[in-house]
Amino acid sequence: MTGVATLKTLIPHRFPMLLVDRVLEVEPGDRIVCVKAVTCNEPWYSELPDTTPDDGYAYPTALLVESWCQSAALLAAWDQPRDVVADQVALFGGISGLKVCGPVLPGELLRHEVRISRALEGTWFFEGVTTTPDGREVLVVDSVMTALRPAEVLKPPAQADGAEASATAEPASESADPKALA
Repeated sequence: MTGVATLKTLIPHRFPMLLVDRVLEVEPGDRIVCVKAVTCNEPWYSELPDTTPDDGYAYPTALLVESWCQSAALLAAWDQPRDVVADQVALFGGISGLKVCGPVLPGELLRHEVRISRALEGTWFFEGVTTTPDGREVLVVDSVMTALRPAEVLKPPAQADGAEASATAEPASESADPKALA
């Protein structure tokens, strides 16, 4: 089993968006099995009132998919150690055949099973499923595409100089002042 310290060397995600807790099995270049424990102490539940019924704590679908995709990114990066901030990062490219099979509630342990269905230079296609310990499928993924790209693609473009930035800015006018329009 592999814990959080190793995960942080492979993908750039950090709190609160590191959504994989542990790697249970890995066959580099082929498959990975990861787990995510859903708890009621996660930040997305902080604004729910105390009167929220249990079904109101359904884990957000976007985070369920993100957690599965992070497992796929771990598989892509597994045998290619790098500095995840300075070198390359796995970027999501697209998804098809996504089926959400039911809610996930706090207290459930998600088991993400991911397989590489096709690999090209720096690009992977994954498929798989997420289940609970009792074998209930909660997510089925037919295809996700991920590509490794240089980390610098995530940085905002640098401006050449201050003059260029001010030349493209809109000029201020008195009529833009809301008080002047009243």
